[in-house]
Amino acid sequence: MLVIVCYDVNTETREGRRRLRRVAKVCEGTGQRVQKSVFECQIGVMEMEALEARLLSEVDLATDCLRIYRMPDTRGCEVRQHGQFRSVYFKGPLVI
Repeated sequence: MLVIVCYDVNTETREGRRRLRRVAKVCEGTGQRVQKSVFECQIGVMEMEALEARLLSEVDLATDCLRIYRMPDTRGCEVRQHGQFRSVYFKGPLVI
């Protein structure tokens, strides 16, 4: 399934800037960045649960915002893309 992860981390403090880097690292290990704080992940339900737990351990819920959208593999899920972005098809060969 396609999972969209969006976050907004308060970076007014040094600790906030560290949290931002840690959250981005977790997301980079799971999906592909499509905007500065938005990632697309092609993962299963178990991986989504693990990702959510890892992200919740990094964010400060009092000052940060984390949103996770689960897009089912059924008809109706559509992504419209405009502008300069080159996606990676992870099921195909990664080395060309």
